[in-house]
Amino acid sequence: MTWIGCGQLTWKHDDDETVMREIAGAGYDGAPGPISMNRPAGEVVSWFAGFGLKPAPPYFSARFWDPAAADGILGAAGPVATYVRELGCTELYVAAEGIEHIAPSGRTRGELAGHVVAADAMTEKEFAQFAAVLGRFADATLAEGVTACFHNHVGTVIETADELATLLSLVPGDSLWLGLDTGHIAWAGDDAVEVCLNYLDRIRTLHLKDVNGAIREQGVREDWEYGQFTAAGVFAELGEGVVDFPAILTPLFDAGFDGWLIVETDITMKSTALESATISRDYLRTLGL
Repeated sequence: MTWIGCGQLTWKHDDDETVMREIAGAGYDGAPGPISMNRPAGEVVSWFAGFGLKPAPPYFSARFWDPAAADGILGAAGPVATYVRELGCTELYVAAEGIEHIAPSGRTRGELAGHVVAADAMTEKEFAQFAAVLGRFADATLAEGVTACFHNHVGTVIETADELATLLSLVPGDSLWLGLDTGHIAWAGDDAVEVCLNYLDRIRTLHLKDVNGAIREQGVREDWEYGQFTAAGVFAELGEGVVDFPAILTPLFDAGFDGWLIVETDITMKSTALESATISRDYLRTLGL
């Protein structure tokens, strides 16, 4: 069964109970679970259930390319996966950090967001380190019954389709799957439909984001950094931007997809987060979801 979740990022100043009530009221099945593990997983599940919601796959990010971080990342894999499993989830979003990572140009990846070129990519050595640690991390989470799903993200060291392809070509084994983000693909300047179709058989969960094409083009033209894009409204509600969701979701379901779809609008230009979440949920209903 496919579940529709809603990310909590749109709510900037509301208390947790208000956020959960509004997500439920907008018609979602759940929201991403926590990964801090400072609360027993069973207690979290019960708290979600009090709002009629389920925990959706959480999000784990790290400096996979950094040899100094490897032991900590790999040490976290088992405990994190166990907690995720106890939340009732079988997938975990896994992403790179790196907004402060300095590219060969001398600029940070946050400054290069949305207009990365090939020369900004990590070195071969960094890609190799990233892939090796990511592969071992995915093996370790899978041993606990949780599939690691790599997540592309603007402003990190894996932003573009080319960077994603390079990384995936180097990851050993077959434990790693994908939890792509449609909006971050489009913001990076790649075709979200093309990228998703290219990896159709590896997608286990998906972040659904839309992008305002005019804002993206302005930001690229004016050399904005990450925060300038988001403050200006690069993210749009589903159906109001440039991403062709039917062209992604129809073949995904035809291929047998059966997992979580997570709606996210990190920063909205609508009057409230509830309005934003409702617009996106209503749009998915027009697609039969």
